[in-house]
Amino acid sequence: MKFGVVVFPGSNCDRDMQDSLQNDLGKEVIMLWHKDQDLSMFTTDDCIVLPGGFSYGDYLRCGAIARFSPMMKSVIEFANNGGKVLGVCNGFQILCESGLLPGVLLQNANQQFVCKNVFIKNEHGEALKVPVAHGEGRYHADEATLNELEANGQVIFKYCDENGNEAVDANPNGATRNIAGITNKNRNVFGMMPHPERATAQALSNIDGKKVFEILGLN
Repeated sequence: MKFGVVVFPGSNCDRDMQDSLQNDLGKEVIMLWHKDQDLSMFTTDDCIVLPGGFSYGDYLRCGAIARFSPMMKSVIEFANNGGKVLGVCNGFQILCESGLLPGVLLQNANQQFVCKNVFIKNEHGEALKVPVAHGEGRYHADEATLNELEANGQVIFKYCDENGNEAVDANPNGATRNIAGITNKNRNVFGMMPHPERATAQALSNIDGKKVFEILGLN
């Protein structure tokens, strides 16, 4: 599996993602400039990553301008053809703005930027420690969409405490139903606010991010 990491003006986690994928997970990585459109070197078995940061300065809304970049036109086509796409933090916001994932990311409930380690769990309940760093990470959708996501098993990660219990004080941004990450119906597009690429190196005393990639089938 090859990975393509898209670089937007304002991306600041693109090299973190490249380093994690190449050096910690041993993957081939190709950096992709936002003004380019060529994804012919990738197959649907590969993955395109939209990294964290502040694409286009987060003007208008987070991810709203990036959604119209030339590369995103190709990414949307790639995803619609079954290719894997992962959006982390700002990348999650871009996926929602582009319509590849439902819902929206709103300003944190405390109206402050949050940067710390949190715990998330998948449907099997294993608590994983992964960093977050965002000011607008509060996932929101209408009740019908939320019910559909949960019924279809599209909620891939929820915020929890270190024991895997969902709790208000374990939710760093006030996300509805403690949602930290979701997937589309076809399970080839993934979006999450926490940064797994910041938790894959022994030097950082945390490799729980590797388990995140495994859960997503991107290992």
